[in-house]
Amino acid sequence: MDVANNVKQIEEEIVRVCEKVQRNRNEITVIGVTKYVTIERTEQLLATGYKDVGENRAEEMLHKYGAIGERAKWHFIGTLQSRKVKDIVDKVTAIHSLDRLSVAKQINSRSNNPIDCFVQVNVSGEESKHGLEPEDVIPFIESLQQFEKVHVVGLMTMAPHIQDKEEIRQVFRRLRQLRDEVSEKKYINAPCTQLSMGMSNDFQIAIEEGATHIRLGTSLVGS
Repeated sequence: MDVANNVKQIEEEIVRVCEKVQRNRNEITVIGVTKYVTIERTEQLLATGYKDVGENRAEEMLHKYGAIGERAKWHFIGTLQSRKVKDIVDKVTAIHSLDRLSVAKQINSRSNNPIDCFVQVNVSGEESKHGLEPEDVIPFIESLQQFEKVHVVGLMTMAPHIQDKEEIRQVFRRLRQLRDEVSEKKYINAPCTQLSMGMSNDFQIAIEEGATHIRLGTSLVGS
């Protein structure tokens, strides 16, 4: 697995898509999803200059954090259990999967500093996916205003794993529209300017639709 070569190819593709839709490459953060790979493979990713690393299980994140520490920026991208919040909350750059008040309450009480959070939205309505229904997002963010350490920087979603690019595009577009609705409300703890969407199979469409954070696993570090 040549991680450096993968990074080169991904970078070329990101630049190509940005030029196509007249976006600045610097608006996009690439998160290397290392949940299925070793510490060694994660180190190879960091050596390329990519510093943002995504994990979806607290135990695995802590295992890698023990070896790598603050040389990486850690993003928690999986479903977070309330009881695990205390273990990771002061080690992460952002939590991409906030969809329950119980977790927000733990973040607020356990963290030393405000934590950047993305509210997870199940735009596609798939049974297998976590996240809020789109119509529940604004009421949820309003209920988060009581937690001053929960800083809602944006929304996150996963598109269905299908061939139909137009359907994938509609999912990302709906998230962007929802993000705009939230940011227009000017909530104190929820600027909500960012979009965490797009994975190895659909990140190009996500960038075209406004993604600020893309989460790449297999195409970047393998499986």
